[in-house]
Amino acid sequence: MRKILSLFVLSTLFSCGSDDSSTPSTPEEQMYFPPIGSTTWETKTIESLGWNQSQVQPLLDYLEQKNTKSFMILHNGKIVMEYYFNGHTASDTWQWNSAGKTLVATTTGIAQQENLLNINNKVSDYLGTGWTSEPLTKENMITSRNLLTMTSGIDDASDFVITSNLTYLADANSRWSYHNVFQKLMDVVAAASNQTFETYFNAKLKDRIGMDGFWDNGIIYKIYNSNTRSMARFGLLALNKGKWNNTQIINESFFNESITTSQNINPSYGYLWWLNGKNSFMIPGEQTQFTGFLVPNAPAEMYAAMGASDQRIYVVPSKKIVIVRMGNASDPSNPNFALSGFDDALWIKINAVIN
Repeated sequence: MRKILSLFVLSTLFSCGSDDSSTPSTPEEQMYFPPIGSTTWETKTIESLGWNQSQVQPLLDYLEQKNTKSFMILHNGKIVMEYYFNGHTASDTWQWNSAGKTLVATTTGIAQQENLLNINNKVSDYLGTGWTSEPLTKENMITSRNLLTMTSGIDDASDFVITSNLTYLADANSRWSYHNVFQKLMDVVAAASNQTFETYFNAKLKDRIGMDGFWDNGIIYKIYNSNTRSMARFGLLALNKGKWNNTQIINESFFNESITTSQNINPSYGYLWWLNGKNSFMIPGEQTQFTGFLVPNAPAEMYAAMGASDQRIYVVPSKKIVIVRMGNASDPSNPNFALSGFDDALWIKINAVIN
């Protein structure tokens, strides 16, 4: 059974107009940011946007059928849709899985703008030599940028990030491979800032945009957990290229790098962000180049945080929308990949509402 948290009419915006037919059109709405430390979050209606109300129920039915726990759409920062399914509530936390990689990328960028590190420097400058089991000459080729772009060349046979598993497979920059070794960036930030990663992340990112949540030690790597609105807050920061209200949390140039093709092997990958609209893409666990867009039915400009079991943040700048989906895997037989056919099928349903 689904619980509808909010789908409100902002009647004061629509019922208090002038009788004068020559009244000028309403100025473009400013981006809204929910207050820090408050549960208040302004809303708007589907009708006010001219979206298709009749297609909402098919979307919700599909989400519920596909094991969704929560779903949100923001427009210009305001909540248009917010639904919870199967007993999940607005206060419940859920794991981001690999969608949380984007939190690590953003925190790394903040550390760079504070001159604590440089992503083009080798990882051993911060962690010391011997952080892998590679020959020293090969280890010293690996930069933090390689960890951000999945081009470290470290063998991806095991997802367990322990030194004995971090063995040589290819030179850095020569191979794209989705691998949990990205989490060594957390160690780089911790060493560079002289504090735990979580302490730095909380002070520089989480608390500044009003997220809740925590990092826990998952079976394979550290996983971020939060409620749905906190995931939406980070999506709103991403929509605004690292700016929250009047404060630039992460500088725009680094964020733009993050959502731009980061290497010449997998054009659909930035700094731990997935990118739509490129000519080809690769998927976790394979070295195949697939032709076409990552999510053909989604807008070409979309960038996304994607995690196993279909944890999603979709960002579409021209439409000023952020979409969040949390839950169990849409297909329980294929829960372990960041990408799935669910994305394309879901976007058919979303398009029917928003277009």
